Amino acid sequence: MLDIYKTNQNSELEQIDISIADENSWIKLINPTEDETNQVIQMTSCPKDFLMASLDENEHSRIELEDDFMLIIINIPLFVSKNKYGTLPIGIIFSDNFFITTCLRENKILDYFNYKNSKKFSTERRADFLFTLFLKNAEFYLQYMRAINNITDELEFSLRKSMENKKLFHLFELERSLVYFITALKDNNMVTEKLLRLRKNKDIQKLITINEDDEELLEDAIIENKQAIEMVEMHSNILGGMMDAFASIISNNLNIVMKFLTSITITLAIPTMIASFWGMNVDVPFRNHPGGFVYVITIAFIVSFLSVWALWKKNLF
Repeated sequence: MLDIYKTNQNSELEQIDISIADENSWIKLINPTEDETNQVIQMTSCPKDFLMASLDENEHSRIELEDDFMLIIINIPLFVSKNKYGTLPIGIIFSDNFFITTCLRENKILDYFNYKNSKKFSTERRADFLFTLFLKNAEFYLQYMRAINNITDELEFSLRKSMENKKLFHLFELERSLVYFITALKDNNMVTEKLLRLRKNKDIQKLITINEDDEELLEDAIIENKQAIEMVEMHSNILGGMMDAFASIISNNLNIVMKFLTSITITLAIPTMIASFWGMNVDVPFRNHPGGFVYVITIAFIVSFLSVWALWKKNLF
């Protein structure tokens, strides 16, 4: 998908035709086709490997300069399912005349830059647009972390009496999601700090002009990103401990059930054994006694009661 946007004179974001795109336009590529890619290359002279870099789901965050182009790749959080999250690379490419964003699929980070929020950014201010994207990305990581924390609380409550591994698999998926988050956030942090160090670099200043307000916004994004790293690491450690603890709890719950069933089996075996004795084809007490059946039942009940009492005293019931 190829869309081109530009902030108009009323500070509103509007979609424009490719024929009137200029240096203040934002070219947005989402899982582009070959024709769309070639169209953008023809219009901007952007290296094809820059356009294709962020379309690899395993691409790491980085900054790359080549001729008159700069490629910045960061990884954003991605909701996959209720108990599963991942990351997805976004590429931001700057040239003298255009700036381009590329991504493999639609996402909430780029969706933030829409008509509704157009008063908060401008396609003419490239640095402000880029650093706002960094900041919103860190905020979405924190938002997803709060969602993961809520899911973890639900799983913790249900695991207290569970004897199934299904809930543990859900915890495992969440823990793996946090590993993706930590890796992506640390890579993103390297990119933002590198930009802060190189903000006065002539090659970078030629493509994006960074003023004092932009520096403050970038520093806010770095702080937010570091906060997200700390939060993810904390929850990752908690989740790892929870998995170990609840694995033991599930095993212990199963042992308790097996212990109870064993005690029931022993208790039920006693009257069966006594009845077997009196069912033998030999002389036994009360054989010809009119109340023999009641006596045998009474003996079986008493012995069973004594066995239950003995097992209960040993905490086997």
